[in-house]
Amino acid sequence: MITEELEVGYNVPATVGMDEADIQTPCLILDLDALERNVKKMGDYAKAHNMRHRSHGKMHKSVDVQNLQEELGGAIGVCCQKVSEAEVFVRGGIKDVLVSNQVRNPAKIERLANLPKLGSTITVCVDDIDNVAELSAAATKAGTELNCYIEIDCGAGRCGVTTTEAVVEIAKAIDAAENLKFTGIQAYQGAMQHMDSFSDRKAKTQIAIDQVQEAIDALTEIGLKPEFVSGGGTGSYYFESNSGVFNELQCGSYAFMDADYGRILDEDGNRIDAGEWENALFILTSVMSHAKADKAIVDAGLKAQSVDSGLPFVYGRDDVEYVKCSDEHGVVSDPNGVLEINEKLKLVPGHCDPTCNVHDFYIGVRNGKVETVWPVSARGKMY
Repeated sequence: MITEELEVGYNVPATVGMDEADIQTPCLILDLDALERNVKKMGDYAKAHNMRHRSHGKMHKSVDVQNLQEELGGAIGVCCQKVSEAEVFVRGGIKDVLVSNQVRNPAKIERLANLPKLGSTITVCVDDIDNVAELSAAATKAGTELNCYIEIDCGAGRCGVTTTEAVVEIAKAIDAAENLKFTGIQAYQGAMQHMDSFSDRKAKTQIAIDQVQEAIDALTEIGLKPEFVSGGGTGSYYFESNSGVFNELQCGSYAFMDADYGRILDEDGNRIDAGEWENALFILTSVMSHAKADKAIVDAGLKAQSVDSGLPFVYGRDDVEYVKCSDEHGVVSDPNGVLEINEKLKLVPGHCDPTCNVHDFYIGVRNGKVETVWPVSARGKMY
């Protein structure tokens, strides 16, 4: 919710009704037509494959974008990574929230356990049997119920258990604990999503599918068959949704797309941003200097984006290239000197998630006009 008066150029880059040409830079803009097509396409796909889609809020950190994903794309809820993120979505009216991560700090567990009082179903991931007692005690004290997914490490090498025996042990503990409910398994391999080769991604996903199936079989034998098996991202959702094992997707970046995801290849060897998904998110930047004949300096540098997955590319242009950045400056190679002072460029960020987290607003544009101004509701919510 925006509580202070907005002043263009001071605390907001644009207001509804402005011409796109007057938007202050650098800022994030959304092509609303492309965004809506992406959201509807994923929703239609999930429905056609009898999959639940729980869109990943860590990507956009926005209640408004999540509402669009639920209303237009049929998403059943959101997943996020931190308790403070979950609080933002719950307070914003989202009714089904998965913290797709572990929560171990006592203060965070207490806050998590109180969230159902605000009218939302809350699920959390568990990978340690000791965490079961911690969550149960907090939920019992709060008089609430928490759903639990057991996280399986299916290749990322981060969180999650690695054996079926550990899955069974934790499931039994959850089932016996007061105010907890065992509802599913999470198996998501983040790094694999960005492997360029379709066949390589497929092979990695199959390893996870086999691993999860073994756990499901063992749980079913003791009467604890999981209701939901959750995972899958923008780079692998077609594998999980055709596996017969998973029934919930956690795709996030498909809605915006970024340069890193865009370069991965589909089954036919084409980049996925060349047909499967559209670029809908851009960093709008302006030329601020052209003192050097062969390069322009723009106002989007490191403080306007994350470059952990590489530099952005200039959307719709092959005559200029974003080649370098420092804190407040971006260097654009302009060998033919075609750019002019104050000319605006659209940059597709290398990695959308951390880029979105350094901005306060999304400026939604349609037909050359600002149609929406959406706050990045959970910006900075990292605890």
